[in-house]
Amino acid sequence: PPAALTGPPPSLPVLAPPPPPPPTPPPASLALDYVGSGPPTYDAEPTALPPADPDDLDDLVADTVLDGARYGSSTLRAASVRGDSARFRGEPRRDSLLTARFGVGDQALVLVAMATGARATPGAHRAAAEACHWIGRAVGRSHARLAEDIRAARRGDLKSGLHRLTDRSLGKLRASAAEQGIDPDEYAATLRCLLLPAHPECRTRVFFGVGPGGLFRLRDGEWQDIEPSVGDLTGEAVVGFGSQPAETPEGDRLTMDLGIPTPPSPYEPAPEPPREPFRFRASVARPGDTLLMCTGGLAEPLRGEPELSAHLAGRWSAATPPGLAAFLADTQVRVKGYADDRTAAAVWEA
Repeated sequence: PPAALTGPPPSLPVLAPPPPPPPTPPPASLALDYVGSGPPTYDAEPTALPPADPDDLDDLVADTVLDGARYGSSTLRAASVRGDSARFRGEPRRDSLLTARFGVGDQALVLVAMATGARATPGAHRAAAEACHWIGRAVGRSHARLAEDIRAARRGDLKSGLHRLTDRSLGKLRASAAEQGIDPDEYAATLRCLLLPAHPECRTRVFFGVGPGGLFRLRDGEWQDIEPSVGDLTGEAVVGFGSQPAETPEGDRLTMDLGIPTPPSPYEPAPEPPREPFRFRASVARPGDTLLMCTGGLAEPLRGEPELSAHLAGRWSAATPPGLAAFLADTQVRVKGYADDRTAAAVWEA
């Protein structure tokens, strides 16, 4: 045989065994189409479009609106979706959503506003949009003072000032109804807002508005219903970055105001008396919290269907916030018997 094939075979390099695979994390709850005892009555996807006026195409409302941002220690996701019933009947979405940033850098202030027009009225979607635009203008013009008051925890000024801005905005909505020759009670809307300061050291989150809906906090995997109810005079004081004493010089420890504030407002002149109670809550977020503000279309099934609240708690308790598409899918999980528009804004705290 050739010399090259004689002798012991050449030694082969010894390969180290591959490292063990990393532990598999527990599976998160999967995206669902619906929860509860059975599928909802209507289809899961849009069927009919609302009628269009060729001379007023600006009046058309998209089926779905989706937005998001990240400022300071918080990540925002917001969505507004036409309800199953409106999709089936070809009616426009009565919910309106506005997300806006006023100012720049650490002094900026983020506003999330959502409104729902009156049921079974032809101009409901327009009233909701106007309510969001009016409060957006009012907050935008006062954003520097509002951001300063939030950072300094001037809760009394915030409560009275935001009350006046809200009443002034809804008063302009009533005036718009009168100009159009519409009953103001029909051309009306609920209004719910969040103010999020962009300063990374300020974790104060301010909620205010008029009308029903939901304000929830997901903390340590459990939902807390923190909606200020009418007549509830308890709540958390604002403490944290730049905090002042929990009690104002006037002895104010409340988180709601049911009447017209009597001290002069730094924001707007006094408005007409309100027609519905004003709701207000200012609280300090903890790392890991998720704050959810929503219209009645999501608040009602969250309160009424435990399987939905458990599903969303599992989906939104992850270490990182969901992307826009995932958040939209989560807000659209349906429940039989609940077919209204859904508008939701969630804030994840790093």
